[in-house]
Amino acid sequence: MRLLYLVFGNNLQNHFQAHFSILSFLRQKNSGLAGITVVTDAPDFYQHLAQEITVHTLSANTLQEWQGKHEFFWRAKIKALEYAVRQYPEAPLLYLDTDTFLHGSLAQMSQELAAGIAFMHEAEGALATLRSKTERRMWQQVKDRSFGGVTMHEQRLMWNAGVVGIPASRNLEAIELALRICDDLCEQQVTPRLIEQFALSVALAETYSLQAARTYIGHYWSTKDDWNASISAFFLESHLKKRTVASELAALSAFDYQKLPIKKKVRNTQRRLENLVHKLFPPKQVDFIE
Repeated sequence: MRLLYLVFGNNLQNHFQAHFSILSFLRQKNSGLAGITVVTDAPDFYQHLAQEITVHTLSANTLQEWQGKHEFFWRAKIKALEYAVRQYPEAPLLYLDTDTFLHGSLAQMSQELAAGIAFMHEAEGALATLRSKTERRMWQQVKDRSFGGVTMHEQRLMWNAGVVGIPASRNLEAIELALRICDDLCEQQVTPRLIEQFALSVALAETYSLQAARTYIGHYWSTKDDWNASISAFFLESHLKKRTVASELAALSAFDYQKLPIKKKVRNTQRRLENLVHKLFPPKQVDFIE
């Protein structure tokens, strides 16, 4: 299989996460990994991994084009998948958000992709039953309607799109269907926040047998602060010790992936209270050099 990352912007934490994720896969490099593509507007951040990855520099114009006529930003994720499939049409493709890492058997996952099984990180439930305001509004907007030629019935699942695994068979067909669904959702002004995720969920379920990747891959989207601290410390030590990629892989073998949570639900009330405390009790005696 080939891996695909889409990383943009100057937030160093996102690039640290991408490096950490890539290293976790390189530890099982000989277990079905054919190559790694990083699509980014910050290619200079990936020189350290130059011998292990292929970098596609993403221009501002291309990013704008990938967003489509409705200027939906996350449509770019589906376009990045299309780009990779056109580059490597015969290889199963595994897209990963940066906040991921491999903890299971890459060989087993590769075998399942080769057998025609598609992956997304995990099923979050039928859209009709999900309870956030965004999801409830989205369901009311799509209920029993057709988008991209596919009817949105009550059994349509929303899958987390932090991992998207696409078998080589029918790969372009699946991605083109996701694009049509995404564009129709945008055209009908459906609440945009989860459009590309839902489009991929429906398209892959229509095209393949779709399974959860959580057995193989951790996705810490809700606990990034915890993971970012440990990942930053790892790469700071790498910098100070001038580690090679090989020595980083050796150091990563001692990393305890189970010491940090990969999911944590924080109530909105807690967030509001924390913000209120910061406003009511701001720092005092803040000095700067003259």
